[in-house]
Parts: sequence; structure tokens; C-alpha cells
Amino acid sequence: MKRIVIKVGSAVLTQDELLAKTRLDNLMNFIQLLRKKDYEVILVSSGAVAAGYTSLKLDISDLAQRQALAALGQPLLMKYYYEGFEKLAIKCAQILLIADDFRAKNRIAHSKNAIEVLLSQNIIPIINENDVIAVAELLFGDNDQLAANVTYHFNASFLMILTDVDGFYDKNPKVFADAKLQKYIYKIEQKYSQSSNQASSSFAQGGIATKLKAAKFLIEKNIPTFLSSGFDLTYAKEYFLENEHNGGTIFKTKD
Repeated sequence: MKRIVIKVGSAVLTQDELLAKTRLDNLMNFIQLLRKKDYEVILVSSGAVAAGYTSLKLDISDLAQRQALAALGQPLLMKYYYEGFEKLAIKCAQILLIADDFRAKNRIAHSKNAIEVLLSQNIIPIINENDVIAVAELLFGDNDQLAANVTYHFNASFLMILTDVDGFYDKNPKVFADAKLQKYIYKIEQKYSQSSNQASSSFAQGGIATKLKAAKFLIEKNIPTFLSSGFDLTYAKEYFLENEHNGGTIFKTKD
């Protein structure tokens, strides 16, 4: 089986300060199709703060209140995943990690063991950062870095990042009409690393620069990353289900 990590961000999972349930449903249906193609899927999902905000309108710019929303939203988000996957006859489980877990050999070993058991039982691990204990030096701060580390440490062969753009362009397509999609990136150059890191959602913690950082981390370990839209899964489906690369960007080492 081919093991992949799918990372989906708050920009995809939220709309108008609510969970984007149609996109969530489309994601779960896509995962079902991947499993039928013999993929093992680990899902790294944002959205806990947004889910909490649907129940309680706190100030998301305040750390303590954001943490409270994450605590409130985690079970709400998982409830939606649990019920949605259940309709597809799929079981899921939740794992909360922080950056410090990957630096502690015993903790990451226990996490890997749990992941292996879940996957062997055809259960989808859903991973998120444990925002409730958000201490800067212990956290990644964005789920792109979490997903890259999950991909590497849990022996996945590919990271798929689903976001609000359909790939990586040579310049901002919202500003420049002649911007061109880059289907392959073999090296994260300095000019790319200086791309805007502005999050596209009030609930999001990253931007394109955090995705480039994640891709660079994996390129150095010879693991490819696929960046594409989570609003329209056409390119992702074409690539992973039909082996056709019509859109989206692949970050990888040269063959």
C-alpha cells in the first residue's frame, strides 16, 4: 500500500466563520476513493478553532481565548468527521501532537506504534496540533510543518497539501494576469522562500511560505509534496487516482 498524508487547512475547512461542510464532505469522499485505490491515508486537519467559534464567539486574536476555542472545537470537528466517515463505512481516530513530541524519541515512537495499529485496522488517523497547550517553543505554529513531520516520521511516501490555491505560481496570480502555474519545483529558491506568508483566513496560521517550508523539509528527505486546491479536488483526483498531472504543483527532487 502507498501511504500518503493529506493536510487540509482552515482556508478550505471554513467559510463565513463556519465549517465548510460541503468541502468537508467532498474531502471525506475523496479519501474513500483513495482507500479504494490502496492508499493508506493519514489526515492532518486544521479547523478546531473555527469549529469552536461556531459555538462561542470569542476573540481569536487573544491566545487564551483562541486556545479555549480549540478545546471547544476539537470534539465538534471530530464529531463531524466521525459521523461523515461513518456514512462511508470508515472509522477514524484523533491524535494531537506538538513539535516537542517529534524531538522526544519515546513519545514519537509511541505515536508511530499507535499510527501503525490504526492503519492496520483500516482506521484513518486524524492529526492536529495540540493548540490548547500552545507554548511557542513546543509548537510548530502551523499545520504545514506538522504535516511535513508526520509525513517523514510516520513513513509516508507523499504529502498532499490542499489549500485555497490550485498550485504554486511564478508570481501572484491575483495580481499578475500572466502568472504561470509551476507544475514542478525541484528546489525552493530564495525568491520563493520570501513569498508572502499572510494567511488567507482569520482562523489560519500560515500562508504560502509555510507550505514552501514544509515542501523544502521533505525535498531534503526525497519525499515529494503535492500542492493543489481543496475547494476543487479535480487536480488532486486526477493525479492520485488517474496518474494524470494536469494541475497542481509537485515539489520533488529531480529524477
